[in-house]
Amino acid sequence: MTLRGLYAITDSALLADGRLVPYVEAALTGGARLLQYRDKSGDAGRRLEEAAQLKELCQRHGAQLLINDDLALASELQVGVHLGRDDGSLREAREQLGPQAIIGATCQADLDYAAEAIEAGASYIAFGRFFQSETKPGAPAATSELLTRARQRFSLPIVAIGGITVDRAPPLLKAGADLLAVVHGLFGAESAAEVQRRARAFHTLFMN
Repeated sequence: MTLRGLYAITDSALLADGRLVPYVEAALTGGARLLQYRDKSGDAGRRLEEAAQLKELCQRHGAQLLINDDLALASELQVGVHLGRDDGSLREAREQLGPQAIIGATCQADLDYAAEAIEAGASYIAFGRFFQSETKPGAPAATSELLTRARQRFSLPIVAIGGITVDRAPPLLKAGADLLAVVHGLFGAESAAEVQRRARAFHTLFMN
């Protein structure tokens, strides 16, 4: 699978009250290629149930599911994982999930860490935040120049994340991003129909 396109990331607050499945399905229908299930709660049973539902949705739409910072859950469901810098070993994840699994690494604005992540087995490297982020307002800032330098240095797919909207996206793609990871700019919507419209607008950016 080519890692390119809209990368939807769930948010347990935005997708509460029964919105998770219909909003995710709308994003996938609109063209999201990757989906990251991100839930920091301690309710392991609910997280397993929700992630299993999302895996089925992804399979139906030809997309790939990753689990945020939970290698055990990713291993149980046989899906990919995304790890923050302090959230577990990329090397261990690669050993446990096998050569075909998609494993992502948060690199913030650190090209040297990105090189380490690639050596440890990452499938893609994620940089951010690029704009003021609703989800992680305190995360280190990255620039389009950083993306350009990353593109010159690395051949792996590059993910841009942090406050991305359809209007803000084109310069990031031009600078070298292969995937746009979006939380609020996709799921911070009044309806599933609006989520699908936003996803389609993002998807269109990759068709040029």
